[in-house]
Amino acid sequence: MLTESELLQSVEQGEAFDYEFKSAKGGIPHSLWETYSAMGNSRGGVIILGVEEDNSLFRVTGLTDPEKAHKNIWDSLHDRHKVSLNLCSDEDIVLQEVTGKTVLVMRVPLATRRQRPVYLGQNPLTGTYRRHDVGDYKCSADEVGRMLADQSDEPADSRIVEGFTLQDLDGASLTQYRQRFSARAPDHPWLTLEPIALLEKLGGWRRDRHTEQEGLTVAGLLMFGKNEAISNPQALPNYHVDYQEHHSEDVEIRWTDRLYPDGIWTANIFQFYQQVITRLTRDLRIPFQLKPSLFRKDETIVHEALREALVNALIHADYRGMGGIVIHKRRHGIELSNPGTLLISLEQLLRGGVSECRNKSLQRMFQMIGGGEKAGSGVDKILQGWNSQQWLPPDIISQFDPDRVVWWLPFSNWFPQPALDHLNKLFGERLKSLTPHERLALVTAYIEGEVTNARLQLVSELHPADISKMLRGMVAKGFFTQDGPNRRMKYRLPAAQSDFNSSPSNADSLQNDADSLPCSPDSLPKKGDSSPRSEGKSSEITGEEIVRLRALAYPEGLPRRVRLRETMREAILRVCDGRYLTAHQLAAILERNRDSLRNRYLSSLVHEKKLRLLYPEDLNRPDQAYTTHSSPS
Repeated sequence: MLTESELLQSVEQGEAFDYEFKSAKGGIPHSLWETYSAMGNSRGGVIILGVEEDNSLFRVTGLTDPEKAHKNIWDSLHDRHKVSLNLCSDEDIVLQEVTGKTVLVMRVPLATRRQRPVYLGQNPLTGTYRRHDVGDYKCSADEVGRMLADQSDEPADSRIVEGFTLQDLDGASLTQYRQRFSARAPDHPWLTLEPIALLEKLGGWRRDRHTEQEGLTVAGLLMFGKNEAISNPQALPNYHVDYQEHHSEDVEIRWTDRLYPDGIWTANIFQFYQQVITRLTRDLRIPFQLKPSLFRKDETIVHEALREALVNALIHADYRGMGGIVIHKRRHGIELSNPGTLLISLEQLLRGGVSECRNKSLQRMFQMIGGGEKAGSGVDKILQGWNSQQWLPPDIISQFDPDRVVWWLPFSNWFPQPALDHLNKLFGERLKSLTPHERLALVTAYIEGEVTNARLQLVSELHPADISKMLRGMVAKGFFTQDGPNRRMKYRLPAAQSDFNSSPSNADSLQNDADSLPCSPDSLPKKGDSSPRSEGKSSEITGEEIVRLRALAYPEGLPRRVRLRETMREAILRVCDGRYLTAHQLAAILERNRDSLRNRYLSSLVHEKKLRLLYPEDLNRPDQAYTTHSSPS
């Protein structure tokens, strides 16, 4: 149960991914159940009835018949013609008094993978919703299909791939795997087995006792297959792996090293792992020597953390999804991204102790050669490795539409001297009045360009409500400016914003070797430059420009939800006319979530040729920027 002050605080901050308000003047609205489905299928959340929206502001109006509303919700939750599943307990739906009025607070837990999809009516294909920013959207048949597949106790990689044989495997990969296996466990009895028998033990070959069918599994094909076999339309046509290193400050150099299926090497999961783990660890400034097995018991905790992070991405990926495995190594950190959703909540993931793996045979294969944890301790090892170097903790992002899980592993120290020097210059003696958590928030904002409630949940033990209160207090005292819609609020250093925009990155002064941060404003060309990359000229976005562009985007004020999509498309085209803007900059101007903008609006506008890209040859660049087709090149 929320306290009265917490409820008022929630109303003041407005709707967001995890909060939804409804007036319920005419009874329980149908949209409540769309939100219930969306929250259950996304990250959970809270619905509050008895709060009215007026010109983008919210106020408590109360319910005219709270007891009836309470009963109607419980009746509907137990009506399988209404919703497929009741996620709530008695404690999750309560009536509360706020400023003398009664509201209903409904906490919607995140559904487990076996409970998803939570849907309305009788058909999951037409009644399943998910949550995007502050809105709910109906899932596609493909999204619902992946949720249904994740329900199964049969792992995704145990499926027999019909029509594929041992001839579709790369013999060298299987031989090298035996060598790694033997180096780690030289007396293991499986090492004497013939190829099919060994594959069967590992989960790469399977005999179905019911149908008597036998053959290669998805896991066997992924781990040891040939390129053309893995990506065959009858197997995994969306399969893709991509590793990129970005160490040059020259904007014309897109990467300094890249590994992807180019026909030169066998691009299965085992070969990709072998080559990438070497690249990830080869220039870390921690003494380490890799033995032929690629694993050793006396390895440093940082190398172990990187190994766990890489294996984690490979064994949890949904290889039916879009985008493939993508890894970016920068001098200030590493980003690992894989298709699929988290099978457990983010909170449970961080607590550890629970192992839910989408590809259990792949997990077993890596365990046999010393990679991957089964007891839910892999994430602990990643966090411990980063903490051992006093680096900022990893950031974990679960994205929807398309489904992706992204890990960001920064190399920035908790309190680097350049950050402290800069903050002292900005605030002087006032820094001494701050608590350790407030100082941590300032340093995080300096290093990463911004700080959010969600980010601080990963780097401190404070409750989210306490973090919100702390950040608002720091705004009131002049330590932060705030930007963004309500609970998606971003906090930035007040006097450093233009400095941050005009330099490659604050991490540059911390590491002496950083290129631009994934979430920091970028150096982009202005209107009138002779080419899209025009010699590193910068379109700095100052606070004044954000206000000016926001007025250009919303001449009639912030859009109401009934016209949100149409208005947002028009707003994006207006502000991108004559200038290149990144998704990050657009999010600040339009007061919207960056990933939601990219996934729901920017991609379609590019596809419709209403926007063009700064880097059309590299669609997934973190510093990708957009302009209208009417703008000069």
